[in-house]
Amino acid sequence: MKIFCWVCLAFVITNVGALSEEPQLSSARVVFQTNYGDIEFGFFPSIAPKTVDHIFKLVRLGCYNTNHFFRVDRGFVAQVADVAGGRSAPMNEEQRKEAEKTIVGEFSDVKHVRGILSMGRYSDPDSAQSSFSILLGDAPHLDGQYAIFGKVTKGDETLRKLEELPTRREGIFVMPVERITILSSYYYDTELESCEKERGILKRRLAASAVEIERQRMKCFP
Repeated sequence: MKIFCWVCLAFVITNVGALSEEPQLSSARVVFQTNYGDIEFGFFPSIAPKTVDHIFKLVRLGCYNTNHFFRVDRGFVAQVADVAGGRSAPMNEEQRKEAEKTIVGEFSDVKHVRGILSMGRYSDPDSAQSSFSILLGDAPHLDGQYAIFGKVTKGDETLRKLEELPTRREGIFVMPVERITILSSYYYDTELESCEKERGILKRRLAASAVEIERQRMKCFP
């Protein structure tokens, strides 16, 4: 009987761990360069493919440039404004067309913990557009209610700076007194970066080999 109980317990622990396991990040990375430092994040296309495609396209079009974090609630979230109304620069037609799209709610079992990226929306579960939150702490009451699509991979020190800024309260929102601007954004692929590094190493090795071959040639065949 005791053996049976221990087996059951092991089974439960194993399956709970599997259910809470974080999905795999894709190789794409996005960097927001703010006036308080950089924030880099990656995507979870396996659980929110449509959301990831939409956000990544907004980034590629430069839609988040000159946008801002309109909300910073210490220990809870730092929220990026919708680009249609949050940018200080005007949008071109292509940017506006993509920014005005709404995305179906891709809800999952992934937990809202610090560093997670979660889409903002209205009461309609399929009303997400371009606003999203970076979790600054654990928020289990958001689990299954908002679409998680990625997580911060670098820049936690920047998030901590944002949490220390003076704020004011407007209704349910805690907002920074000073504007936190996304000055610019860019993206890259970690797999291509790795290939570039390996290519550089190979070039140096080939160059060194060529020098050694020439040295031996001069020595043996003067």
